[in-house]
Parts: sequence; C-alpha cells; structure tokens
Amino acid sequence: MTFTVAIVGRPNVGKSTLFNRLVGRRLAIVHDMPGVTRDRREGAATLLGMEFQVIDTAGFEDAHDDSIEARMRHQTDTAVASADVVLMLIDARAGVTPLDAHFAEYLRKQKTPVILVANKCEGKAGAPGMYESYGLGLGEPVPFSAEHGEGLADLFDALRPFAEAAGALDDEEEEDDFHLPPTDGEEIETEDRPERPLQLVIVGRPNVGKSTLVNRLLGEDRMLTGPEAGLTRDAVSVEWEHGGRRIRLVDTAGLRRRANIEDPVEKLSASNTLEAIRMAEVVVLVLDCAAILDKQDLTIARMVVEEGRSLVLAINKWDMVEKPQEALQRLSDRLETSMPMVRGLSTVTISALTGRSVDKMMDAVLAVHKTWNRRIPTSQLNRWLEDVLSHHPPPALPGGRRLKIRYMTQVKARPPTFVIFASKPEELPESYNRYLINGLREQFKLAGVPIRLYVRGGRNPYADKKK
Repeated sequence: MTFTVAIVGRPNVGKSTLFNRLVGRRLAIVHDMPGVTRDRREGAATLLGMEFQVIDTAGFEDAHDDSIEARMRHQTDTAVASADVVLMLIDARAGVTPLDAHFAEYLRKQKTPVILVANKCEGKAGAPGMYESYGLGLGEPVPFSAEHGEGLADLFDALRPFAEAAGALDDEEEEDDFHLPPTDGEEIETEDRPERPLQLVIVGRPNVGKSTLVNRLLGEDRMLTGPEAGLTRDAVSVEWEHGGRRIRLVDTAGLRRRANIEDPVEKLSASNTLEAIRMAEVVVLVLDCAAILDKQDLTIARMVVEEGRSLVLAINKWDMVEKPQEALQRLSDRLETSMPMVRGLSTVTISALTGRSVDKMMDAVLAVHKTWNRRIPTSQLNRWLEDVLSHHPPPALPGGRRLKIRYMTQVKARPPTFVIFASKPEELPESYNRYLINGLREQFKLAGVPIRLYVRGGRNPYADKKK
C-alpha cells in the first residue's frame, strides 16, 4: 500500500527541487525562471524508508479563462483532488505573499489535508518568513531546505500519520529493494519481460500533437495541450495499460534544431527529451502531415536508431491530407533515401484529436517491441551464413586471397546484435557488412529495428609466442 503527496505553491518556491529530492533523481527541470513546470508529473518517492507517490505541479496561478495559466491551474486542481495529502510550499526568505495567502484560503476549503512547508530555511534568513506563515491558518509550518536536504526528519514526522493510515510503513526492510540503474542508457535484460512496463516515449518537433496523442491514449486530459508551440517542457511519464500490457508512457518536449535554441529552459527540455530516448524501448516519432519527415524529423529518427531503440512513425492530422497516396509515396521515397539503415519502419497514419488509428499505432508498437527483443538460435544463423557465403562470398583481398568468415552468433537483443568471426576483420568492406545486415533483416524478419553487426578476429594461439 502507498499514498499520494501533491506538492503545490506559487511559482518559483522550489516545488520541482523538492520533487527531485524526494524521488532521488533530477527528473523535473529546475530553473530560476518562474513557471518552468507546466504539466503535473508523478514519481515514486522515498523519505527515510517511507515510500509514496509524489506529484509535482505547476505554480499556482489565479486564472480561470482559456489561457496557458488557467490550463496549468486545472492540472494543479486535479492533483490536489487526487492526493491523500498536499504539501504547500512557501519561500520563507521572501515571506508570505498575497498569492500565498490567496491559495492557502483555497486549500483550506478543499477536502485534502494540507501540510505547510516553509522552504529555503537554511541559515537564519528564512526564520521571519517561517514565523509569518503561521498566519496562513494551515497549522505549524515544517522548516525545510529542498536544495540542501535540511528538515527531512521533520517532513517525515509530518507525513507519518498519512503513511500509517495507508499502511505504507513497513518495519521490515526489503533486502532487494535497491537496484542500480543502467549507466549508459542500455537495457540490462536481453529478453522481453512482460511484468515490467514497456518504456514508450513520444517524440517529435514542437506542436505536432504529441501531448494530444498521449491524452487520447490515456483517455483523459493528462497533459497540457493547446495551439501554442512548446507547451511541454518536462519529459512526463505516466503508468498505463494497453491490452493487458503495462506501459510507461513518456510525453516529451518538442525538439528543434540545436542552433535555434537560445532559451536556457528549452535547452534543459531538449536534454530531458534526449535522456528519455536513451532509456526508451520503443519511440513513436510523431510527424505533421503538412511536413512529413523534414530535416529535423530525420535528425530525431537517426538519433533514435543510433541509440538502438525501436522506432514507429505516426503521421498525425491525417484527416487533413487532401492527397493521401501522394503523401505516402513521398514518405516512402524519403525513407528509402535517408533511412536505409532501418528498412521496413512501421508507419501509421493517425489523428490524435479524433483517435483515428491510434489503436493500430499501438499494435505496431507492440509488434516492433517483440522484434526488438528477438533472439535467433546460433545454428540457424550459421546455416544462413553458410548459404550466403556460397552464393555471395566476400570480395578478394589484395593478392587474390580470400577473407574467411568462420562463425556467427547473436550476443544480445534490444537491439539485435550479432558478431561474426573472420580471418582479417579489419579488411571486410563496409558494403559487405551492409549486405549481411540487409540479409539478416530479410531472412529473420527484423524489419524496422536497428541491427548491429560487429566483426571480430579469431585469436591466433601462436601470436604471443616468441620464435
């Protein structure tokens, strides 16, 4: 059993810093500029052995129209309503502001219990603001410093009654509770484990409909959407289930050309998106039907392939296309010339707004994930290799000698990775390497996933012996 904690407060009081402190990682973007966080994001938190779900929210704004601020406010209202307890942060160094007082009054009217946290209380500069916060009518404030980690024991004591009520406190610690994450973005497991959530990341250029697609998949307005480009800033993950399969769905910020990015927050957003791609299993690249696979789309697609992730192309707003056959032919030609390293990419035409073919897109995601996890027996590989060498041997070396390829095996999946052993690996032409990869893709039905093929030399037992 666990319980849920929502972190709220006006802009720039340290909510995302506290969120990162509780989840133990820099998941949320932190910057001095107010209003960086827009979507609410959730994470698994641990505080002195107490485990719970924590929600980071956008800064409280007193807005109720169609503006971005009002949509952000709606996300925060939803977080407050769904939480078991709310942490309201104030900036103790700035003291209690009229906006703090306004939203303290709002929280007092809600059913969700509230704990007042006076942040930035390191040293003595925050003491006056902390004492002033008693006047908000939310009880005794918890002195805290999210940046330096001071006051964790006091926060634990404040949250303890809610943990006990939810049965989330366990006196016995789990011995295998600690797992080191992969350090290089590669997955450790080499075969699919259905009990683990599939890591599905949605990427694309700004304003192509990524958040709208995520909302359509989830069946709720979970992500902030609108006509404005660049609404999403954090890479926000949500646990979800499709057809009985657990999925961790990640919405990301739009990626523009690096040369066009000057805003420091956008740079942090782009870095977050790249990290999400590195940790993904399947990446859905959302394309705008008005500019299918332009230069920036190709850059993103190549990045996904270089990271070894499986890729699905989703062409959004397809209901607006006047000549669909011509558009698909342009896409096919573009893929043939610009993405030959991943032939057979799954391409699905969708409408995130209406839900058209979204289920078909998810079928493609599950299919390519299965291919990405595929393992081929060594015996089958070597029978295929023998047949290939008999029909199309490697080109002759200088002097008329033949390069000998002796053996082949698959060393890992995710993505499918193979090693062949040859007499002179450094002299195997790159063109023949590509020929073998294309043959593997066709023979063993590995369409649409990256394939890695390495050439190694057989060890000479006499190489280290002196004559």
